[in-house]
Amino acid sequence: MRKWLFGRYLLVSILITLTGSRANALPGQRTERVAAWIEGHPTLRPGLGAGLIVKKIDTPARRFTFEAREIPPGRIGFNANPGIIRSESISFYDAVSGVSFTRLAEALRTIYGLDIYQDFDRATVIYTYPTRETTELARRQNRPLLAAQKGELRLGSRYAYWVEIAETETGIAYNGEITVFLKEDLNKIETELRAR
Repeated sequence: MRKWLFGRYLLVSILITLTGSRANALPGQRTERVAAWIEGHPTLRPGLGAGLIVKKIDTPARRFTFEAREIPPGRIGFNANPGIIRSESISFYDAVSGVSFTRLAEALRTIYGLDIYQDFDRATVIYTYPTRETTELARRQNRPLLAAQKGELRLGSRYAYWVEIAETETGIAYNGEITVFLKEDLNKIETELRAR
């Protein structure tokens, strides 16, 4: 019996490795399916009753959060389609090693697999911030946080992506987040970011 279970586990592991595709619950799918995917995901490994949010704390200086939401990113508005996941976010706080765009992209690859990572990597950059005008405004108004937030919106063939880090005065980012969301929500978040 044990040999059979081990053989079955080995076969499933090999199939996952060969296909390289872990992403079978993404924005646009039913909440129940995404919750089941989170529950069974080997990297996320949520605690009992975690639902759509997974929080991991290595030490107080290192935290990881994965969250699936029924609302688009940005300001909260009316949800015309309850029961459907519209966005999923991966966020890090790391006061030891820092957070970078590259590290966030690698987290995307680890959780979703090669297909989604390639969609992100090949995606067109739609908007990058802060703009030169924003940086100048932040300097004039003594609002360093405004210039510290660095990010970009990307439009891939399958999804839209929002990546953001917050740098300190020394240029090191300890916080960062990457969000995968439905392409139809891109205009909303772009408008909100441009109006900051």
